[in-house]
Amino acid sequence: MLKHSTISGRPSKSSLRGLRRFRGPHAAIAPLVDAIRSIQSDLKDVPESQLAAMCIDLRTRIATGTAEEHLEITAGSLALIGESIRRSAGVDLYDVQFLAALGLCHGHIVQMQTGEGKSYAALAAAAFLGLTGRGVHVATPNLYLATRDCEQAAACLAPIGISVGLLGERVPAEAKRRAYDCDITYGTGHEFGFDYLRDQLTLRPSADEKPGVRLLRELSSGISPGRRTMQRGLNHMIVDEADSVMLDDAGSPLVLSLAPPSEAEDAAAHMAARDLAELLTPEDHFEVDATTGSVTLTEEGVQRCHDDEVNIPISVLVRPWSDYVRQALRAQLLFRRDVHYVIHEGEVRIVDESTGRIYEDRSWQEGLHQAIEAREGLTITAETVAAARITRQRFFRLYTHVCGLTGTAVGCERELQQVYNLGVMEVPLRLPSAAMMLPTRFFASADAKWTAITHSIRLRFESEQPVLVGTQSILDSEELSRRLQAIDLPHNVLNGRQDASEADLIAQAGRRRAVTIATNLAGRGTDIKIDEDVRALGGLHVIVAECQTCRRMDRQLTGRAARQGDPGSSQMFVSADDSLLRVFGGWLAQVMRRQADAEGECHTDFSSQLRRIQAAAERRQVLGRLALLEQDRHRESLLAGPGDRLP
Repeated sequence: MLKHSTISGRPSKSSLRGLRRFRGPHAAIAPLVDAIRSIQSDLKDVPESQLAAMCIDLRTRIATGTAEEHLEITAGSLALIGESIRRSAGVDLYDVQFLAALGLCHGHIVQMQTGEGKSYAALAAAAFLGLTGRGVHVATPNLYLATRDCEQAAACLAPIGISVGLLGERVPAEAKRRAYDCDITYGTGHEFGFDYLRDQLTLRPSADEKPGVRLLRELSSGISPGRRTMQRGLNHMIVDEADSVMLDDAGSPLVLSLAPPSEAEDAAAHMAARDLAELLTPEDHFEVDATTGSVTLTEEGVQRCHDDEVNIPISVLVRPWSDYVRQALRAQLLFRRDVHYVIHEGEVRIVDESTGRIYEDRSWQEGLHQAIEAREGLTITAETVAAARITRQRFFRLYTHVCGLTGTAVGCERELQQVYNLGVMEVPLRLPSAAMMLPTRFFASADAKWTAITHSIRLRFESEQPVLVGTQSILDSEELSRRLQAIDLPHNVLNGRQDASEADLIAQAGRRRAVTIATNLAGRGTDIKIDEDVRALGGLHVIVAECQTCRRMDRQLTGRAARQGDPGSSQMFVSADDSLLRVFGGWLAQVMRRQADAEGECHTDFSSQLRRIQAAAERRQVLGRLALLEQDRHRESLLAGPGDRLP
């Protein structure tokens, strides 16, 4: 039996040989893996009750340990956590998973390829940071993943006394407070942000009270003072799918709204604007900028809106009449059902274009949501009133320690450094990649592209190779589904529900003859395992049905093939009608239409031109996010008092 002091985080001298000659977090990370392995091997015969006692000892050492002991404590802690995971889940963490966990503990954005075991790496890092007792928030893209990872973590860490809680949505504040009081709290990134805003609203009434007034009130009432907020501080944050949550989602702020449960008082104005918009003509009355999503009325258009024959409902207007007309035009021209939104139970629900995720609790601002309701003939709801707001960038920067994992961080290092002061650490593959990327195919029209994709799927189905097709929108997934139905080819369609049934379907996408159509990131976070007999067929084949404005999103999709050394392939299909070319690359679309053959396919490789167009679109998105952050900082500086310190 090993001595308790050795197991509790003091590895042998041979385990730490050479560690102290490294300086800085980057240099210290890699050699620590060998030390962790050595300590964990010493723990394999230790009784479970003793492991729990060691965890208590480690909490004390983390709180009181010196800087010189930091490496020893880190190695001992992760070894203990790894052993608990091995016993509870039957999973022996790979070196690359320990390396990723160390990168998180040192405050990096860790790039770890899809299928390499990010969830267990995040679990190990969260457990280590949870030993500080200050609370760790683990942010996931959706509630299904948060629930799944929370259950996994609870099973692995309960034996050593590390508590885990789930941050539910639409649950009482007391239930959330219990979740926040755990060592580790799993939840969606936006829910952590909204709870911060709710806490700020809770604290706001007492901000103007004189010092001591609240204490005197509590003493006189006999109520013992306690924490009024749900959160107990913003200390450690681990962000899963960090590029999606911290960059892509950062294009829109977190807005906590108060929604009156009634029909809009200006419903008649939206209806009148919808009817008038149908009579206006482009160039004469308005101009559309698809790159910014804006509509501008011409001078003639403004006059047309105020003609004597137009019955303007002046009594119900809450903004200038021309604004109603502009929003009606935007709803009519720039927003498509089953692409930008869906109708569910008589409500307009926003669809995230990059992920296909459907949001139940979001709405467009400044009357746009109501304009779309008017266009669809639905009940026009009252506009939400913004009670508090914050950009996601500024919210994440409030944490003392932020880190994250993703399969696609390389390429956005500059923005992560500029906005969050975070570096990117790339974890090598555990096994060499066997992925095969086939040449991109280019088409003059969407119809020609869908015909080619359908033919490609049929050929692979006949060879029994599984196929996963990523579409940009729900509408596109349904279009492809109709074409496959027409040739009696069985398939599954996933439209971004982000639930257990969707995860189960995506997990089966690697089976023989499986054909799965999904909005680009539907089922994200779910491991796709291939059957043994599928390996001989070439593994999973991924089809990118439309390139995204951001190359990272294309890599996220193609990365679902050929995981952990498995065979696999992927191919992109591009048409001149795709939104990327329509908005950012009209010149290339024209060239493709001219060069297409009788079947509508181009035989020139336009890959380099496509990359330039995507790079230009990415730059525009980055500038938009930085501008939003700057607006937020300026707004807060105007609201802040002389003694306030802005994050």
